[in-house]
Formats: sequence, C-alpha cells, structure tokens
Amino acid sequence: MAEDTKTDIVVDTHLGWRDVAAVAEGARLSLSGASKRRIADARAVVETIVDRGIRAYGVNTGVGALCDVVVDRPLQRQLSHNILMSHATGIGAPLGVVETRAIMAAAVSNYALGHSGVRLEVVDALVRLLNADVTPIVPAKGSVGYLSHMAHIALVLIGAGRARVGDKTVTGGEALTAAGLAPLELGAKEGLSLVNGVPCASGLASLALKRSERVLDWADAIAALTIEALMGNPAAFDPIALSLRVSPSLQIVGAALRDRLAGSGIIAAGTGRKTQDALSLRAVPHVHGAARDAFDVAAGVVSNELASVSDNPAIVGTPDMPGVHSEAHAVGAAMGLALDHLAIALAEVAAMAERRVDRLVNPLVSGLPAFLAADSGVNSGFMIAQYAAVSLVNENRRLSLPASLDGGITSALQEDHLSHATPASLKALAVIENAEAILGIELLAAAQAHEFRHDGRAAGTDRLYRQLRHVVSVYTDDRPLADDMALAADLIRTELPA
Repeated sequence: MAEDTKTDIVVDTHLGWRDVAAVAEGARLSLSGASKRRIADARAVVETIVDRGIRAYGVNTGVGALCDVVVDRPLQRQLSHNILMSHATGIGAPLGVVETRAIMAAAVSNYALGHSGVRLEVVDALVRLLNADVTPIVPAKGSVGYLSHMAHIALVLIGAGRARVGDKTVTGGEALTAAGLAPLELGAKEGLSLVNGVPCASGLASLALKRSERVLDWADAIAALTIEALMGNPAAFDPIALSLRVSPSLQIVGAALRDRLAGSGIIAAGTGRKTQDALSLRAVPHVHGAARDAFDVAAGVVSNELASVSDNPAIVGTPDMPGVHSEAHAVGAAMGLALDHLAIALAEVAAMAERRVDRLVNPLVSGLPAFLAADSGVNSGFMIAQYAAVSLVNENRRLSLPASLDGGITSALQEDHLSHATPASLKALAVIENAEAILGIELLAAAQAHEFRHDGRAAGTDRLYRQLRHVVSVYTDDRPLADDMALAADLIRTELPA
C-alpha cells in the first residue's frame, strides 16, 4: 500500500478517514466554498428558530434530562457558554497531539455537512487552530461516547482551557493569540454543537484504521521472514489449495507470502523436512485474512459515520421553512461495535506473532541456537524479549473485552443507553500500539534467526531484513534489548515494509 503524503486537505462535502488521519499527522485543512455556504445556511435557520421562539433542544431548552426546561432568549448565549464549562470533565493524562487533531478534523467535517447550525466563525477558528499547530489539551478519559473531549477543545475557542503551542503549555487565551484569533462569544446552540456528535470517536477511529492498515501489511511481511527462518513448508500457501476457501482477503495474504518467499534458498534447503508446519505458520493467510476482513468492515463503518450528520438536534430546511429534528445521531453504536471487532482482530494477529517468536527462540522446534544467542549460557539473547511479547498479548486480551457492551445510565435516566464508541476507539489504539511492539519483537527475532541461515534468503525477505538492519544491528547481548525493540516498533509505526 502506498505511503500517504502530507498535502493540503479541502473539506468539500466531508472528510474521509484517510483525510482525517492526514490532518492529524500535520496536513493543513481548508473549507471549500460549498462547505462554507452549507454552514452559513444552517446558521441562518438557527437564527430563525431563535427569532420565532420555535422550541428546539439545546437551542432554547436545557440539555440531557433538562431538555424540557425552556431557556429564555437572553440566557441562550449563557447556556452555550455554560455547556462547555460543565461538560469539560475529562480525567487523567491528555491525548497526544495527533489524536486531538484527528478529533478536531472530524468535528470540522461534521459541521461542513451543514446541519449543525454553528456560525462559520466557529468552524473557521477550529481550522485556524489546526493550521497554526495549536492543540488543545484534552484529558483522555471520562467519556462514555462523546461530550467531554470536544468540550475541552471548545474551551480554547472561548479563551479558556489549555493548549500546546510548540513544546509549551499555554492558556486558552494565549493559544488563540498564537493562532491570530480572539476569544469567541458563543451563540444559541453553538455550545451544544461543539460538544455533541461523534467526532471524538470517528477521529480516533480514523487513526486506528491508518495504523492497523500498516500493521496488517507488516504482519504479512514479518511472518514470511519468520517462516523462512524456520525453513517452513510453503505448500500451505499454494494458490490451488487456498482457492478452496472462499475468502478474497485470505488470497491476498497467501499471494503476499508467496511473493515474499519466491526464490528462497533457505526454503529450498528445507524441502521434504516437514509434512506441515504449526498453525502459527501454516494459518497465517486464514488469521491475517480474517483480520483484513475486520478492517474492511471497520473502514466502511467509519466512512459512513464521517459522511453522516451526528448532531442532535439536526438543523434542516430554510429560514422560510425552518426545521429541527431531535434524534439520536450522536449515538455511535456502529463505531463502537466495529472498533471492538477491529481491536479483537489486531489482538489475534499479534497473539499469533508471539507464538512465532516462541518458535524462533525455542531450540526444540527451531533447529536454531537457544534463544537465538550465539553463545547461549553466557548470552540470553531473545529469551526475555519473548516474555515481553507474552505480557503485551495478555494485555491485549484484557483490552479486547468489548467496550460497546458496557452500557450505563446517565443524565437522570434520559440517556439510558450508551454505546461507548470513543472508549472503543481509544481501546483499539491501545491494542494497535501493543501489536506494533509485538511485531517489532518478531521482526528482530526473525532477523536474528537469519544470522544462522546461510542458504540464501528470498529477494522479498531480504528487502525486509535489510530495512531492519539499516536501523538495528545484529544483537550480541551488548546493549539493552529494549532499545532495539523500541526502534523496531517505531519502524513499523512510521514506515511501510520494503
């Protein structure tokens, strides 16, 4: 898969998940003329609703269980301001810059659909913060689906809260100055629109898709390097054999393995030694293929969410015929389920990788020196690296429990079903980070195993071996192995397999 490039991203109708990920990683963002018109048109409808006193949730009523409390016009601006203050309830360490930018990009995309009713000035301010590399500080925990993450972002728009500018933490007012902005005074509905919807989940899910796509490519490539190091039997990847199972993704992985292993002298030297390999080698197309299917499902769901209005209420119609619909579009049930599924899939891929690491370091099955140490006894080699992989696999098992089933009751029974889409996205990102580390350990161990094979690697695996050796040399117990593990994980996180 081709590497993404950082180019300017224009919101025309809405952003796709690759666009969100690109903005999160530093691309500039702008609004098309059509997007600006839709935003302005929706705002004109809100002004009519205010002028006519048409009852609308969050415009001239309280929110949550206070939805039946009418708020008089003089207090509607105060309502918007107070919503930010009361909803900024995040807990713990902040999200990273990339994660926060992803949420902001997804929010802009939602507003550009033209059914939120915020002023163009509000959306433009978010865009200008992004383009000025000013990032609000958003505590990662405390969300059951939405609200708190966006509240902390929106605080900066009114000169409150805190933000990162370069390597400094500054007040919201100082952050606005750095971006050439003045504090906004919010109008009717704007406070609700700034905390409502699912940009927190869809933004984070977009990053999860970007990273998991790369992980899946690396997993195929690293598995081939390991299979070769263990002198595996490639018969399991025969195209005729794999064609007996109906699965396009399985065929993709099988073809990738055949391509990597083509022309391998090591594989040729092992011909006839094994009738069949262990499942952690033989079933790579089946497990990795199933994970790719889960990825496709999640990508489809996130794409649909980004194309959808996620505000409650949704603004429709024109100033002559204003419409407002109270609904449940801010419920991210589809994303919660999809990201839970993706997390389980990536956890299984990583668990299988750890099983291959165990085979590499175990002389009873590898035919290689114990723990891949040239002088075992004096050197421990990769003994404890495998322990680390087991630890992360176990953590992923815990993280793979579904967030979307947690439920809960909030707002005095008004919000008595919760889909936990944002926690599901955060959890998926944690699983992916562990998977990157586990695959990094397998990459190191497989490359180390190749130091003891002398029959000639395949061209496809040799490219991968050399890509690693460009940043990590052969290991001889001469340095902390954790440093090598960090370099390998970073390679997987930032590059595509050669």
